[in-house]
Amino acid sequence: MRKVFVDVIVKYTKEGQKIPITVIWGDGRRYSVDRVLDVRPAASLKAGGCGIRYICRVHGKETTLWLEDDRWFVEAK
Repeated sequence: MRKVFVDVIVKYTKEGQKIPITVIWGDGRRYSVDRVLDVRPAASLKAGGCGIRYICRVHGKETTLWLEDDRWFVEAK
């Protein structure tokens, strides 16, 4: 596995929470985040590194999105 850095459109709440709204791949494809299921500090055991892990539902499928040092990534083969 490797890290693939992606652009993310984020909603900031008045409490300071970051909620991902849309994930944008390097080729321009956009995926709307239907729902954020879990947010917690964690280590990416597959791709390496650590940060905030967001478990999200995107188009009905559970996906993990990571925020590490103000950069967003997903784990890819």
